[in-house]
Amino acid sequence: MSGSRSLSQSEKATLIQSLRTHRVNTLIELRRIEKVFASLKSADVTEPMTSAWAYYVNSNNLLSELRGLTKSYPFSSECLDEAKWMVIADPQSVRSWNYCWLVLQKIKNQNLIAKHARQLAAKPLMWGGRTPTAAGVEQLSAACVAEWTRALNQMLRHWESPPTTTGK
Repeated sequence: MSGSRSLSQSEKATLIQSLRTHRVNTLIELRRIEKVFASLKSADVTEPMTSAWAYYVNSNNLLSELRGLTKSYPFSSECLDEAKWMVIADPQSVRSWNYCWLVLQKIKNQNLIAKHARQLAAKPLMWGGRTPTAAGVEQLSAACVAEWTRALNQMLRHWESPPTTTGK
């Protein structure tokens, strides 16, 4: 399946089957297949690719990968959930088959990291049940923003350009 030759029908069917059975379920593996499918310009790969990205996000694999990149301050599931709802409510979301990319872009473009980092930092639970000081909230919030932003940017680096409904 190198870029120098075309994909056989059998190879294409195998990739589609791996998407449908969720054998391929990491960002890097999904991106690899997405690039192959984008070069095909074939409508029959759109549904399995779209479904695979939706499964990746909704089965918490995206959250798991983000948290793997944010060990000191685990990425906020509430931040991710808000971005998912925003994508679902956005009529422009049909511009891409890639739900993951849309969610990550929504987090970035709507400044959700800063919002959720501040909410997390202000919770007494984060301070052993005590009410945090304003300085403490600012310090913890800044640490979360830095780590979460680094993880978000690392994930987004997998796309050289926005994935459209044709996969490009």
